[in-house]
Amino acid sequence: MPQSSASAAPSNTVKSAMRTLDIIEFVVAHPQGPIAQDIAAALDIPVSSLSYLLSTLAEREYLVRDGRRYRPGPGLHRLIVPRASLTLAERVEPLVKVLRSELDETASFMVRTGWEVEALVTEASGQALRYAIEPGHRKPLHALAAGKAILAALPEPELARYFAECPRPRYTAHTLLDEAELRPALEQIRRDGVAEAHEENTIGICGLGAAAWLNGEVVGAFAVAIPEVRFNPQVATKARAALSRAAASLTGA
Repeated sequence: MPQSSASAAPSNTVKSAMRTLDIIEFVVAHPQGPIAQDIAAALDIPVSSLSYLLSTLAEREYLVRDGRRYRPGPGLHRLIVPRASLTLAERVEPLVKVLRSELDETASFMVRTGWEVEALVTEASGQALRYAIEPGHRKPLHALAAGKAILAALPEPELARYFAECPRPRYTAHTLLDEAELRPALEQIRRDGVAEAHEENTIGICGLGAAAWLNGEVVGAFAVAIPEVRFNPQVATKARAALSRAAASLTGA
């Protein structure tokens, strides 16, 4: 049955509100100042709709335009708390949301707890086939892309201690266990800046992760989990770029 305009209006209003919030979060998460084309591509918003929303946000001073770039405006100041009072979870949450919005895949920020990684913030993909991660979920460092990204950032004495004392269980036939296998993989991560784990923890799931630094210390890693059936070179390239931006934004902040 065709839907009346009255019943359709709330859905359109909610969609517009969600897009508005996505735009604000994207700009706040990227302090270098994205241009309109970056926002449209990352959030999959039609240019016509985006132009109207950006104009409205600028008019209300929630955003300001600096040449072609958009930055947070004075209208947001009343919503801002002192950065020093923010927890790590509060700092990374908008960046994880942006990751999820850009890729529509499950995104997380994970921190090291001993020789494990723990999910601090997660945002689930909206797609029917997805990998679910609950906050507090823990896994050994070697089994996840986020864990390998953190391992690659460890100083050599600590990495040597890890190999000497940490058991490394096998989860799938693809799990890398031996030091002789893992060290070359970690060296590749140092060169690339992004770690990959293809079905190493769960069959059918590919993970990518990028270590995040704050005040000169590795505080965790951003990660995305992508079903193998959707994973291809184009998706990998987009995910790598998004993870690198998220990590750089936290460091820059």
